[in-house]
Amino acid sequence: MPSRILLIEDDEAFRRMLEEALAELGHAVVPAGNAEDGVALARDQAAGGESFDLILTDVRLPGMTGVAAVPLLREASPGTEIIVMTAYTDHETALDAIRHGATDFFTKPFRLSEMQIVVARALEKRGLKREIGALREVLRQGRPVRKAVGESPAMRAVFAFVERVAGLDTSVLILGESGTGKEVVADLIHEHSPRASGPFVKVNCASIPENLLESELFGHEKGAFTGAFMAKAGKFELAKGGSLLLDEIGDMPLHLQPKLLRAVEQKQSERVGGAKPLRFDVRIIAATNADLGRRVADKSFREDLYYRLNVAAVHLPALRERKQDIPLLAAHFVHAFNERTGADIPPPGQAALDRLMARSWPGNVRQFANVVERAAIFSRSGIITAADVELALVEGAQVLTADAEGSPLSLRKTLNEVERSLILAALRQARGVQTRAAKALGITPTNLWNKIQKHAIDPSEILPA
Repeated sequence: MPSRILLIEDDEAFRRMLEEALAELGHAVVPAGNAEDGVALARDQAAGGESFDLILTDVRLPGMTGVAAVPLLREASPGTEIIVMTAYTDHETALDAIRHGATDFFTKPFRLSEMQIVVARALEKRGLKREIGALREVLRQGRPVRKAVGESPAMRAVFAFVERVAGLDTSVLILGESGTGKEVVADLIHEHSPRASGPFVKVNCASIPENLLESELFGHEKGAFTGAFMAKAGKFELAKGGSLLLDEIGDMPLHLQPKLLRAVEQKQSERVGGAKPLRFDVRIIAATNADLGRRVADKSFREDLYYRLNVAAVHLPALRERKQDIPLLAAHFVHAFNERTGADIPPPGQAALDRLMARSWPGNVRQFANVVERAAIFSRSGIITAADVELALVEGAQVLTADAEGSPLSLRKTLNEVERSLILAALRQARGVQTRAAKALGITPTNLWNKIQKHAIDPSEILPA
């Protein structure tokens, strides 16, 4: 996701040059020609729940100066880094801006390479603040327990395994097809362990570029590589006192496996570019949908690492192997849909369950949850029918049925109608308060406002006179 930067600069030609330079670096830039407009934009962005990542402001502006604007920008967007741009002779002015709350400055004229370094440093600092804040919030509030659903013999065996190993501090390996709930089981193990009050840090080894994975896991020192403008703690350090989930461990690059083995065995390693070993107080939980035994045989996964992770292992059953759990899962996901949207849909009846039971579910519980939610959306009677399930199972259909006049009814039209109805229901329940309605729908206030405009929802529809 690109970083959002507010650029306050009255010189239009200079502002456009900076916009282009920042856009080439992959940032999303919002321009303002004066401090008053900049402060208003910062307030609007924060009110929508998506504060700017960085604010760049000139000092000499028409009307309010950049220095005077800094406290107002800080108040409007407390977590945002603010950098001031000032003339070479205004060094004291720049220091005054920092005393008012700016985090850095650079002087005009400047080279774009200098600007890039200062911006990258500020954005990295912003990212670290967010990461630390998220971890502190987990510690302050406690992590909500995710619920695993099932009464089949296969799931009872999984629950028994969790009960046995949760209190131990040994490594755990969770195996199973994609969508079977490996992360949910990892959550259960952490939540029922002595480390439950500590952080639970998760890393998807398949989603991080190979050249960044080492730094992500073990951290790096300042100057370790191009772009490392400051030291950064790795996930092993951030998980101190808690648990670390290495998801999709089967995709771990072979050249990183020796370093990971040492970290798992000795509970220590060095940051990238560092020489001092750092000790880790962390429990390792690994998960994969790969056949690690086969990967050991073809030399793409180290045998010693496999046995070190495979101290206690559990295999999660595919949904087709525990179809007696489908009624419970359907009721669970409908309940979750009701809580999120304010709907009041009962669990599916027998006819709908028969259609759900007839499927093989190659995507397992993840696919099943999506189909049940779509069926709840398609339900026009407030009850999920077998026809609603069939409609939800259709993927990529352009024409689904016909209305009373025989006109074709498109999937896009149907979804738009349902979306509009859900938004109206949430707004009415919240008595027009968009922040509360957005929370009920599980979207941001900005996203809700955009949808209100898209569907042309009039205030009179929300609170009729």
